[in-house]
Amino acid sequence: MSFDPATLQVPEELLARYDVAGPRYTSYPTVPTWTDGIGADAYASALRRAASSGSPMALYAHFPYCAVKCLYCGCHALTTSRASTNDRYLDDLERELDLVTAQLGRGRSTAQMHWGGGTPNLLDGRQLERAFGLFADRFTFTPDVELSVEADPRLTTREQLDTLRALGFTRISFGVQDLDHGVQVAIGRIQPLEMIADVCAWARESGFEGINLDLIYGLPRQTAESFGRTIEHVLQLAPDRVACFGYAHLPALRAHQRLINEAELPDASSRAALFHQAVTAFVAADYAWLGLDHFARRSDPLAVAQRDGRLHRNFMGYTTMPASHLVGVGMSAISEVAGCFAQSEPRLAAWRARVSAGQLPTIRGHRMSADDQARQRAILSLMCNLELALDAVPTGLGNLETRLARYVEDGLVEFQPDRLVVTPLGRCFVRNLCMEFDAYLPAQGATPRYSRTV
Repeated sequence: MSFDPATLQVPEELLARYDVAGPRYTSYPTVPTWTDGIGADAYASALRRAASSGSPMALYAHFPYCAVKCLYCGCHALTTSRASTNDRYLDDLERELDLVTAQLGRGRSTAQMHWGGGTPNLLDGRQLERAFGLFADRFTFTPDVELSVEADPRLTTREQLDTLRALGFTRISFGVQDLDHGVQVAIGRIQPLEMIADVCAWARESGFEGINLDLIYGLPRQTAESFGRTIEHVLQLAPDRVACFGYAHLPALRAHQRLINEAELPDASSRAALFHQAVTAFVAADYAWLGLDHFARRSDPLAVAQRDGRLHRNFMGYTTMPASHLVGVGMSAISEVAGCFAQSEPRLAAWRARVSAGQLPTIRGHRMSADDQARQRAILSLMCNLELALDAVPTGLGNLETRLARYVEDGLVEFQPDRLVVTPLGRCFVRNLCMEFDAYLPAQGATPRYSRTV
């Protein structure tokens, strides 16, 4: 459904009506619904089932350490200034990989690997080479494998980028968040435009095929004028992809977020206006708007995947995901393997103790039922393709037209003869729409573990 985002107006009454706490649906069922009934034994069994499938894997590695902790951060991150700390973490990561491959087998075909954190590029050149070797020695990368890494521009050097490129990484994501100095002071992350421009130029000179820049809207002190300047500068840097996330203010869960002055946070109406500003600017610059909050050049593989109906969404965000199983390693890492979700221990000492004792560090998870899988497919279709074939509607929802009557009345969805279609206005509330397909939310009620949907 084509439209001009500059003409899209979101009524205030809709913002008020749909501004609730809700999941971002990087998984279904979502992490807060998982239980400790899925532990090391259940995950080991899932890995063995995946081993017999023969399909390629995707890998995620979590590197938790940062030089400093940013105030907005919602990740499982720790701070260190000592190289030896990363060396010890790599020792533990090697132990966990051995535990995983003991069940999965060595040499499994791997089509995708992503390093996140934390700050993966806090590792020095020697440590980067060692970390890569841990995976290359245990998995077989396909000829067209996609290797991607997150990087902090404040720590990035030419030599580091050359090392990553020599190892085979082709995509890199730099955390920008916002380029206004006042906003950067408020979130504890100072990085001038010149620094961002330099690292982007160095990455291109090193031969990276794809550069992603992360932005966040809804930060303290952000205004339409300041965020507009940030977007303008980002467009001048010409990234291949942009992720524009809404800030999730959850001080009850992230104690360091209490240092953010809540009086300086934009309200729901202002947040929505900031995101609409981003959508308008990126679409006008010929970027495709993907799903909820990603943008990509129309020739980029993500945009091509969207047009072909192959766009996928998981814990790494939107992805082409050319694999059936996602294996995550490192503290707090999440896996989706053979119909089973598994999360590793998020506390460093406890994670380390488990792997040192020769135990997979899984502490919670979820084994998907047939109903879960049907609802997951429906939610993924809405989040990625913005439509749902009516013959793919999960049973147990009752009459869908009755259930979604208010969404139709508010102009957020349309029923066509064979499918449900999200309207341009409805894209602003697709998380709310997906909540209607969630079998676990009614039992949970409101929870501070979820960010606001608006």
